Amino acid sequence: MLFLYNTGVRIYFLLIWIASFFKSKAQKWIIGRENWENKIPPNFKKYKNAWFHFASLGEYEQGKPLLEKFISHFPEHKIVLTFFSPSGYEVRKNSPLAHLVLYLPLDTQANAQKFIDLINPEIVFITKYEYWYHFFTELKKRTIPLYMVSAIFRPQQSFFRFYGDLHRKILKCVTHFFVQNQASLSLLKTINIYNATCVGDTRFDTVSNTLNHVKFFPIIKDFITDKPILVAGSTWYKDEVLLAQLLKNHPDWKLIIAPHEIGHSRINEIENRFLNCVKYTSIAASPLPYKALKNHQTLIIDTIGMLSMLYQYGHIAYIGGGFGAGIHNTLEAAAFGLPVIFGPKYQKFAEAKDLIKIKAAFSVVKQADLNDTFAKLSSDNQFCTQAGAKARVYIQRHIGASQKIIDFVLLHPFYK
Repeated sequence: MLFLYNTGVRIYFLLIWIASFFKSKAQKWIIGRENWENKIPPNFKKYKNAWFHFASLGEYEQGKPLLEKFISHFPEHKIVLTFFSPSGYEVRKNSPLAHLVLYLPLDTQANAQKFIDLINPEIVFITKYEYWYHFFTELKKRTIPLYMVSAIFRPQQSFFRFYGDLHRKILKCVTHFFVQNQASLSLLKTINIYNATCVGDTRFDTVSNTLNHVKFFPIIKDFITDKPILVAGSTWYKDEVLLAQLLKNHPDWKLIIAPHEIGHSRINEIENRFLNCVKYTSIAASPLPYKALKNHQTLIIDTIGMLSMLYQYGHIAYIGGGFGAGIHNTLEAAAFGLPVIFGPKYQKFAEAKDLIKIKAAFSVVKQADLNDTFAKLSSDNQFCTQAGAKARVYIQRHIGASQKIIDFVLLHPFYK
């Protein structure tokens, strides 16, 4: 099994290398890992170091509250951040919370040994998922505490299948799991893993903190005037097809749309689909006269880092991804008290199912569903307000996971 794992890792690298000749994201993935050893300062291992790893930007935002709490309790430690994906590294490579930000090297035995030698972490936190055999086994050999944060498990995963022996060995390297729900706790027990605690999801802490640090955008305030606003976050093609048709039926509404990808071709595609639209960067670079700006119906957010704050301007939220691999972050909109609409693929997301159950969120499968749901929310102010209030209460009832994790760490000293 280990041979197959090592072969799979190398094949994956080869496929990314081939893709790097055609796709900029793959190119960044490859270039970012070149000569990674030289990016670690000499003698960095002499410091007290804590290593936080995130797959991508979403996991970083999910684990950020814990990272901030760790820094406040252990200010003498230097923070090492690693990312697997360019979408995390490229956005947070200059994070003020870290002393060193890197791409995670490819998971080989040599890389794992060398990387851990060079940064010499006293403690390691990995958010949600990413289970790397060589890094995990090397940490266990050196008795370095490894904590999985906001972990979540499902019966379909390889850990719980007859062929998952190697994957179960990886889990045995973890010092403690902080899982999101009781179902995950129960699944781990079926494979004799008991070093786990259900603390909830740190994303609730993330979105709660957002409310305490709201950033305002005067340009957007000028755009919305006194119109009702639909905020569409992390959208894909299928989402946009539905939204464009919906908007034609509701000329009194305005749309703020932040697509999941903002490459040139994607933004052009959105511009061609939505009539009477304007790009955020165009306004910021050369402010339009107020009268011209307020007459646009759609504002395209073609920059990164704004979405979580945009929901403050909305009345209803639409979250993209539900017609693809799965919906994106619904909690950001719920934190601002917005009823949430998304596509049919939400079953892997406990918070989406919870929000639907309390009638704070609504799933749609086709255009008619979206039209009917939006019509109900937009025409019945009481129904819309109550749905948003339920969403906000749901968020408040689930905060606190980060503090529970820190409390655990404080009771189990790791420092030398």
